Amino acid sequence: MVTRPAAEPAAPWALPRVVVAAPASGHGKTTVATGLLAALRRRGLAVSPHKVGPDYIDPGYHALAAGRPGRNLDPWLVGEERIAPLLRHGASVPVPADVAVIEGVMGLHDGAVGRRGFASTAHVARLVDAPVLLVLDTTAQGRSAAALALGMAAFDPAVRIGGVLLNRVGSARHETLLRDALAEVGVPVLGAVARAAAVAAPSRHLGLVPVAERAPESVATVAALADLVESTVDLDAVLALARTAPPLTAPAWDPAAAVGGPAGAGRPVVAVAGGPAFTFCYAEHAELLVAAGAEVAGFDPLRDPALPAGTRAVVVGGGFPEAYAGQLADNTALRAELAGFDGPVLAECAGLLYLGRCLDGAPMCGRLDLTARMTDRLTLGYRDAVAATDSPLARAGDPVRGHEFHRTATDPGHGDRPAWRWDGAQHGFVAGAVHASYLHTHWAGHPRAARRLVEAASR
Repeated sequence: MVTRPAAEPAAPWALPRVVVAAPASGHGKTTVATGLLAALRRRGLAVSPHKVGPDYIDPGYHALAAGRPGRNLDPWLVGEERIAPLLRHGASVPVPADVAVIEGVMGLHDGAVGRRGFASTAHVARLVDAPVLLVLDTTAQGRSAAALALGMAAFDPAVRIGGVLLNRVGSARHETLLRDALAEVGVPVLGAVARAAAVAAPSRHLGLVPVAERAPESVATVAALADLVESTVDLDAVLALARTAPPLTAPAWDPAAAVGGPAGAGRPVVAVAGGPAFTFCYAEHAELLVAAGAEVAGFDPLRDPALPAGTRAVVVGGGFPEAYAGQLADNTALRAELAGFDGPVLAECAGLLYLGRCLDGAPMCGRLDLTARMTDRLTLGYRDAVAATDSPLARAGDPVRGHEFHRTATDPGHGDRPAWRWDGAQHGFVAGAVHASYLHTHWAGHPRAARRLVEAASR
């Protein structure tokens, strides 16, 4: 028996970092976080962008602003023990960052329903030991803004609010009133944004329009946000606050260690859908596939007439196929190839719709015997799931934590061989080598998914 030496403990890393949070959604977190990333990058700093929660869209804007992948930090999806390592990993590649900016989710203390703040912004701030910059929408508020900031800080003393940014300030007099009130309670004001100076990205039924769908406009929006932050925020004070974070002592997350090395012979090609219709994919998925021995090749179902040469497995993630149903239908060559593809196929949410027979009447791939349509009902929330059927993604009985977020429905709602079970019901489809469902998963929390897919592709 060969005994491997214990791994050397990671050297502490003094990574400056700050969490951008708010009392509730709609206060301007994304505006401030994206503008901060772009403004700090303009100063010549390497900035690492992160997002609390399962959201895919905000990290796209973060990536555009920072010039490196936006990454998610979600204790529900990946486990508390991986949050600091994932932060360190993301801040280390492609080059070590000078500062990390972490945008929160919802209100500071809002997390998984009924879980006492689990997976909240406050939870992540504690896990990575980072100070908080609190964004306050001051519309129709005066001295009460100070009471709100004080209450947010006192609710969890382990979360350190290092300053506030006043958003949507009505006038110079309003700003003075707010600054005086916050000075009374000892909370520093690090910037103030006037109501008329607001910059926003367009939105649709599931949030902001993804960067990939509006590339030229997105570049202009990010530049405008950088201008806004540079003119309204004390960047030196924000950097000083970020530098008060203690050194990170957790080791960096390692995709090779997570999957246990290459899973099969050769380097099977795993084709991953992208382009405007399929923008939802966590950066760690491709890293895990490569670490498991795959060659990852992208393709755009809107434009590419065929899968990449040598494709042995396909991943079709989330996005907005309903906004591009006509164009997807027009790409008949690719739809036909996917209908007859005999390798493993993993599909999440948008991918599920694309593999069906039709979406809102437009023909799709026909690989699964289902129809899909838009509805007025939003299905949203974390899920505790169990794999119902063996598939290239999971073994029957495997527990998985995921997230559901859609306004579409399929008929039927699940197949004879469902993909998952949760809340006493069956969900999704397993048909041959196809695994498709509405559930979004983060493979950093379930690295066996990447290994199983590469093993299936190798066979």
